[in-house]
Amino acid sequence: MLEWLEFRRTADEAPARRGDGGNVKRITAGVTLILILGLSGPAGAYEAMEVGDGGTLTGIVRFGGNPPRSASIPVKKDTEVCGDSKPSEALVLGPDRGVKHAVLWIEGISKGKKIETKEIVLDNTNCLFVPHVVALAIGSTAKVKNSDRIFHNTHGFLGGATLFNLALPFENQVIEITRRLKKPGVVNIQCDAHPHMLAWMIVHDNPYIAVTDERGRFRIADIPAGKYRVVLWHEPWKVIGSDRDGRPIHDKPVVIAGEATIPVRGEAKIEFELK
Repeated sequence: MLEWLEFRRTADEAPARRGDGGNVKRITAGVTLILILGLSGPAGAYEAMEVGDGGTLTGIVRFGGNPPRSASIPVKKDTEVCGDSKPSEALVLGPDRGVKHAVLWIEGISKGKKIETKEIVLDNTNCLFVPHVVALAIGSTAKVKNSDRIFHNTHGFLGGATLFNLALPFENQVIEITRRLKKPGVVNIQCDAHPHMLAWMIVHDNPYIAVTDERGRFRIADIPAGKYRVVLWHEPWKVIGSDRDGRPIHDKPVVIAGEATIPVRGEAKIEFELK
């Protein structure tokens, strides 16, 4: 469950367009800005079980209105490897203004499908964090890697406090961080050696979480049937200043909440719009 500190504007449910048959729920917000104190899971640990009659949640996140122009971020160190600048990844739009890197999760599930055992790697490569946004459940195997021939220092912050601070001086060096991800939350990740580098790691209390693709689409499967709160999180993209190292300072993240009813062996659809 989310702990809310401030509501700027609540999200509105828009009526489905003609031809949808009322099966698609749309959630719109004129940049619903909510400051997150943290994410707290349900009482007790998540329990894995067989979900033989579960349903699926699919959807899309789009940007409405005129998108802002994203300026490149200057590189101040190791330009012979990194180049002189890097494009901002704070807001990435694809075809039909689909929003990439938005994170969707379902709240209030204490029992459900097993947590995936695939290895999640946050790579320092070409002087960028790849992927830019990582979503995972507590208990997932997670590592950080340096694929560059220069020094990187991967520094993760949770609520302003250091969660991990890892020096990676060697090319192809890998450090596991699974044991450091003990509770849900939004982790801001920086490279102390290269201020232009930024990434996000969203840790959830259950495996029902996804990141939108380049078209703004997502899919979450094997959900126990029922009515749930669905939350969208997107990093802030409006630059309001810079710190002493030249790292851009952004406005607050965008968080929008909606509801979806998951049918037995069926599919529910939901759409979000950012402005």
